[in-house]
Amino acid sequence: MGKGKGSGSGIRQGGGMGGGQGRNKGGAFGPGGYCVCAKCGEKIPHEKGIKCTTLKCPKCGHTLIREELLRSKK
Repeated sequence: MGKGKGSGSGIRQGGGMGGGQGRNKGGAFGPGGYCVCAKCGEKIPHEKGIKCTTLKCPKCGHTLIREELLRSKK
């Protein structure tokens, strides 16, 4: 039987492109702030761990959006 002795390091690096920052330029908006209705303007305090877009406006039933996102669209 043969006994192979190679000189390779066994380390291989991928050539992926990646490196993007994703949504919100790579950062979350933090625990504070408000969820706002783009339709009627109603504001409710943002709750940590709950996305504003999963909530409905208590006044008109429209989907809420994070206040910072609404400001950046105007």
